[in-house]
Amino acid sequence: MFKECEDCPVMVVVPAGQALIGSPEDEPERSKNEGPQQRVVIGAPFAVGRSEVTFNEWAACLAEGGCSGYTPGNYEFGEGTRPVIFVSWLHAKAYVDWLSRKTKATYRLLSEAEWEFAARGCGAAACPSTPFWFGRDISRDQANYNWAYSYAGGRTSQRQGFAKTVPADEGRANPFGLINMHGNVREWVEDCWNATLEGLPRDGSPRTTGDCTSRVVRGGSWNDEPSDLRSARRDWLLATDRKKEVGFRVARTLGR
Repeated sequence: MFKECEDCPVMVVVPAGQALIGSPEDEPERSKNEGPQQRVVIGAPFAVGRSEVTFNEWAACLAEGGCSGYTPGNYEFGEGTRPVIFVSWLHAKAYVDWLSRKTKATYRLLSEAEWEFAARGCGAAACPSTPFWFGRDISRDQANYNWAYSYAGGRTSQRQGFAKTVPADEGRANPFGLINMHGNVREWVEDCWNATLEGLPRDGSPRTTGDCTSRVVRGGSWNDEPSDLRSARRDWLLATDRKKEVGFRVARTLGR
């Protein structure tokens, strides 16, 4: 892990590797937009934010004249180390532009293939294609979501759970060392929206064709059912949309 300034996100180096992107046809509660499943090869290590970008990190950007001067609301969840919400894709792009200028490094949003590769936490040739990095079921001690719903007949609770975000650095890390890849907030990625994975670049780069007024979001949120937290789950929002369930995390291109 590394951090390039006092108020910069903590970054984790994710190794090169490969993964099946998308869900198998027999995965419970899958959507047709999660196929066809295909193997993507990530040819070089890259860095990923250990957790989502926080209100504190956003405030540092604002203090230095970045982030389009935009102050997002917190929905009375609190700020500090909680993930920043009510930020559009355009706002997320403004943040990574500021971070790149500040550090003189290449910060960016993840592609959706990189995001799913990172969420699955396995770079070997024979990685299991399970709904979650920890297996085929999910429980309330594994992610922040709406506990009142079950996944594939699994466990439920009588109440929603926290019913709000939790601090971005709280939670169980996956094998790559990344926190809250499932739940807490949905995360903007770089890609234009396409209705299927047909034509997804096999090298992990983002798709820059399709409906580019809309962008992909991944990962599920505190307010979502567990099926929405699956590694392969895909959804879209207009690039200008701002939601209480949506934030983002950053990536960094590494030199040789």
